[in-house]
Amino acid sequence: MEPLVAVCGTRSSANPDTCSRLRPIIRTFGQPSKTHISQNPRKPGTGTLPAKLHPISKAKRPTSGWRQGIVSERVALVTGSTSGIGLAIAQKFAQMNYSVALNSFEPADTWFGLVAELDRLGSGEIVYVQADLADAAASRALSDQVLSRFGRVDVLVNNAGVQKVSPIEQFEDADWQRIVAVSLDSAFHAIRSCLPGMTERGWGRIINIASAHGLRASPFKSAYVATKHAVVGLTKTVALEAAEKGVTVNAICPGYVWTPLVAKQVADQARVHGLSEEDVIRQVILAPQPTKQFVQPEEIAEMAAYLCSDWARSITGSTISIDGGWTAK
Repeated sequence: MEPLVAVCGTRSSANPDTCSRLRPIIRTFGQPSKTHISQNPRKPGTGTLPAKLHPISKAKRPTSGWRQGIVSERVALVTGSTSGIGLAIAQKFAQMNYSVALNSFEPADTWFGLVAELDRLGSGEIVYVQADLADAAASRALSDQVLSRFGRVDVLVNNAGVQKVSPIEQFEDADWQRIVAVSLDSAFHAIRSCLPGMTERGWGRIINIASAHGLRASPFKSAYVATKHAVVGLTKTVALEAAEKGVTVNAICPGYVWTPLVAKQVADQARVHGLSEEDVIRQVILAPQPTKQFVQPEEIAEMAAYLCSDWARSITGSTISIDGGWTAK
């Protein structure tokens, strides 16, 4: 398995050449560090990275509006977070001064610019951890690497997902297994790893990005629909197990959001239905959504932020639909 890589954000320099500023502080997990990292992870310098961040005081009871119920300086892991919904959530968390671990399967140097961009949004540390979640060992290691880096994960967002549109009789075994591994197994591995620390501290948020397809079915999406239904079931089960321990577990179920994943579905659906891509968008993709509009990634991010507030502490085990009325039918 390839080593997992983190890219540290910095904010002490005004140098606009962010890539050159970040390159000296790449660190490969599992290997001796070739650079020194400050005891304050936000200011590169000398010393060693602490095993744990300083303890965070508990939030005061909110007094005015749900945003007053958000505590900054949390640590969040967002899987599949370099584009679409995951990126919108990571950006929102960065604005809330969270430290955020980004993730995708691509090499770290692909995302220098993105790490620097998010780093400028708030006071938290932004890192990137490479892990192909279709690989069970890498999936299991992802959250462990983030826990090793920060000492805790306060907010876990299981967003990673892949899609394949095909009649079931033509569905390849490899495609089925990859969708299950990325969309379902990775959530299981991350929850199993992060939940104990959350319950020990008496506070945590687990947000699983499911789908309207976790509540409804569509033809030619057998693996995706099956895994999203399973994610909803996993959400409810873990919510019950953690109900008395200060941890909430919820599933956000978006309708069609214009993301790279949906863009790929347009091409696949055009092939399956024999339609133009424009007709697929109008007649197939948005057909279930009464609003006839794509959901915006930022709408999902705002809901995720709300679920992290203390005003949302009684929301657990829920499926929250943001689908333009799809599941109202």
